[in-house]
Amino acid sequence: MISDKINSHYQKNNEQQRLSIGTGQVEFERTKELMSRFLPNAPARILDVGGAAGVYSLWLAGEGHEVHLIDPMPNLLEQAKQASTQADAPIKSIRIGDARNLDFPDEFADVVLMMGPLYHLVDKSNRITALKEAIRVLKMDGLLFVAAISKFASTLDGFVQGFMDDPKFVPIAEQDLTDGQHRNPFDNTAYFTTAFFHHPEELKKEIEEAGFSYQNTFAVEGFGWLLQDFDKHWNNEKRRERLLKFIRLTETESSVLGVSAHLLAVARKQ
Repeated sequence: MISDKINSHYQKNNEQQRLSIGTGQVEFERTKELMSRFLPNAPARILDVGGAAGVYSLWLAGEGHEVHLIDPMPNLLEQAKQASTQADAPIKSIRIGDARNLDFPDEFADVVLMMGPLYHLVDKSNRITALKEAIRVLKMDGLLFVAAISKFASTLDGFVQGFMDDPKFVPIAEQDLTDGQHRNPFDNTAYFTTAFFHHPEELKKEIEEAGFSYQNTFAVEGFGWLLQDFDKHWNNEKRRERLLKFIRLTETESSVLGVSAHLLAVARKQ
């Protein structure tokens, strides 16, 4: 189950609003854009594993899909339920659950989303178990979208945001670069919470080890999240479109892939 540290982080932070402010906006728009390239025609049956407050589930339901959301945290599920009741296209089902032991039958879903489990399961064996569960519940040729955080994110964010001036933050970033194990022993939610941060090649290897046919890994925000004047770019239509254009142009460039805070890998059950 979710550790007390992770639970405390999501109690203090509004996950439902995160993707609608600041650089969360480019994360949300780019994730939707990338998924839209691969999603089957509606109505597909989609399982949103670790779907949190339901932001992606509600978007997919609004696109005409049948969406089932699970998450281990009751407070996030309550947010998802409240938002779903107010939506024109509600989420089909919302329940508590664990990515490593999905309460769904074999070959249940056309698509599985794992937008959080792989970075909150800090042991590789648990990540592989979760990925194998995704294979089990997917239909043949079913699609997996899995999000990861880059192991370089803390270092980049640390210098951009000035966190490196705090001697407490420096060893956090150093540990991320050493083995990807992100730990924040301090009461500062800006330093995130217990997690595992992937190298892009590491993410690919885990997906393949679990038995998936790996397709590709994309930079979600690319370099865009590092802009000092991000809001000026995002709130200006011409600048926003230019920014998105160049993120797309570099989205699979291996030499800069790890610059993106978030990665989105795509795989199939074959």
